[in-house]
Amino acid sequence: NKRKALILDVEKIKSQRNILNKKISDLKKNDKDTTHLINDMKKYSIYIKDIDSELNLIIADIENKLLYIPNIIHPTVPVGSEDKNEIVREWGNKPEFDFEIKGHKELCEINSLVDFKRGINMSGTGFPLFIKDGAKLERSLINYMLDTHVNNSYVELFPPFLVSSNSPRTTGNLPKFKDDMYYIDKDDLYCIPTAEVPVTNIHYNENLIENELPKKYVAYSACFRREAGSYGKDTKGLLRLHQFNKVELVKFVEPSKSYDELELLLNDAENILQSLNLHYRIITLASEDLSFSAAKCYDIEVWSPYENKYLEVSSCSNFESFQAMRGQIKYRDKNKNKLSFVHTLNGSALATPRLLVSILETYQNSDNSIDIPDVLQPYFNNNQINE
Repeated sequence: NKRKALILDVEKIKSQRNILNKKISDLKKNDKDTTHLINDMKKYSIYIKDIDSELNLIIADIENKLLYIPNIIHPTVPVGSEDKNEIVREWGNKPEFDFEIKGHKELCEINSLVDFKRGINMSGTGFPLFIKDGAKLERSLINYMLDTHVNNSYVELFPPFLVSSNSPRTTGNLPKFKDDMYYIDKDDLYCIPTAEVPVTNIHYNENLIENELPKKYVAYSACFRREAGSYGKDTKGLLRLHQFNKVELVKFVEPSKSYDELELLLNDAENILQSLNLHYRIITLASEDLSFSAAKCYDIEVWSPYENKYLEVSSCSNFESFQAMRGQIKYRDKNKNKLSFVHTLNGSALATPRLLVSILETYQNSDNSIDIPDVLQPYFNNNQINE
């Protein structure tokens, strides 16, 4: 309302200035004195400049407030907190053992897969040091997932891990979640929390062609998260990290097809778990559990035999036009012959830490060796990890 009132005021003054300017012009033609009118003109110009300055401050304040407003929730999303999350389906069976099983942290130590102590010496807690077969298994997982998605028509990218503030603003990470991100003050750059951030900005301020949609991208990246709100949560081993690896899927789609594309994205992510023969479930997140930017989200949770619970390894989300509006990512609608915002989607496919937890615990043997899933053996070049 204040913005509208100021615009009305400044337009009136500009109109008065225009009338005055015409009078001055007419008087000059007749060689008459215009000094007093020119002084009035200067006053009008000062008024206009002051109002424009105030108007710019108000517009900046409005735009800043808009950045804190979350996306509109899709009608199919359950209303409520985490206990209203709905299980969509489960796949596979929980593994059974005829011996006392060990947790992933102990298995990592026995088989020299992750050196947690030296990782702490290097960087502090939450920065694991993968060694020997652990590093090899991590690399095998990443390469297998990338190859699988590339074979499914995703275009592979290898994005930068540091981005300007513009990129996380597009995806909705800034300004609301600034405290969760690592920031390099000297260079004014942020460490990415996920490859979604740079990849979503690949078409920043671009107009796409409708018949080229959907555009599908896959990218590996390291991910950096301060986990500012993780106090009191389970942080042992690989369960909650400040740095981890992830393969991310990102889509730019025509709006009327975005929810069909979300189901396809979900299938692409869960197919990785099926190929690894790991038990998992899919849940629809309830409204209060939904991320700031998402209109709808599915979580994929893989089973951890030792923890005896499900662990989130992927979130597959439809952001509708929320991110595209921030990033000015449009396409030309051939039916309406006008520019419209695309819908953006993304999903982890998959994040490796908890995936590795499930693999190690599911495929462990009584002698502490670990079998390698069939699909990973060509990458790992062996069928077993044995101390």
